[in-house]
Parts: sequence; C-alpha cells; structure tokens
Amino acid sequence: MTGTLFEKIARFQADYCRCIDGGALEQWPDFFVADCVYRITTAANHRLGYQAGIISATSRGMLQDRVSALRDANIYERHAYRHILGQPAVTEAAGAEVRSETSFLVLRIMRDGTTDVFATGVYLDRFEIGGDALKLAERIVVCDSPRIDTLLALPL
Repeated sequence: MTGTLFEKIARFQADYCRCIDGGALEQWPDFFVADCVYRITTAANHRLGYQAGIISATSRGMLQDRVSALRDANIYERHAYRHILGQPAVTEAAGAEVRSETSFLVLRIMRDGTTDVFATGVYLDRFEIGGDALKLAERIVVCDSPRIDTLLALPL
C-alpha cells in the first residue's frame, strides 16, 4: 500500500461519511467485503459482550437490501446526517488485516432544518487490504448512549 495506514484509513473514513452524508446510499455497501459484519450497538451492550445489535447485517447483500428498503419500502421522515470524525487510531496491523478505532459525532438534519446531535460513539473496524484498497470486513458502531432514536433509518 502506498501512504501510511493512518492516511489510508482517514481517507476511507472521509469517503464513507461523504457517501452517507451526500445521500449516495447505493454506494454504501461497496465499502464492505462480500462476507462482512455491520452492527450498531450501545457501549453498555458492547462492554457486556452482547452480540445482538440494534441493526445487524452479515453480508454486503444484506446492506444492499437495507438500502433498497430505505429507498422503496420504509416510510420515515426525510432527513440527512452530517458526520464529524476523530482521527483514526490503528490498533492492530497484521498481514492483509488492519484494525482501527475512530470516534464519531453524527448530527441529524430534518427537512424543516432542525439539527440535533443524533449519535456519538466509536467505529471499531476490521479492514481487509487488497492491493492499494481498504474494504471493511467488520464495522461495529458502538454508540455512547443507550438511548437510540426510533428514526435510526440511515446507516451510521
């Protein structure tokens, strides 16, 4: 890989958030390998080792289905996110696998302009390195608060 792991992960995180914040949800599953894990959980449940998530997917196909449902089937008030990220920390690098942690803050902007802090937490990521590219093999989204809004429609 050219560049440092830190630079690659930072660029990946920025692209990931730009995809969601910009409404390009059909591209979101492309950030993951085919057999991936995407889970949203709370800090308390993560500490206790609970595997069930608020949202849980075990393949890119499941992520694609989620996007299709958001676009075609689910009914929810139109809104958008704005992600603000901390610096990624590489926690482990071995061969073609890298683990990192990145803090996040997500603001939710409603159609009427109301803006609220929606979620804060950390991405616990396991990346697979293929040539010069990173793909998520696992993203555990650990939300700081146990209070999760019922309008958790878009991916974090």
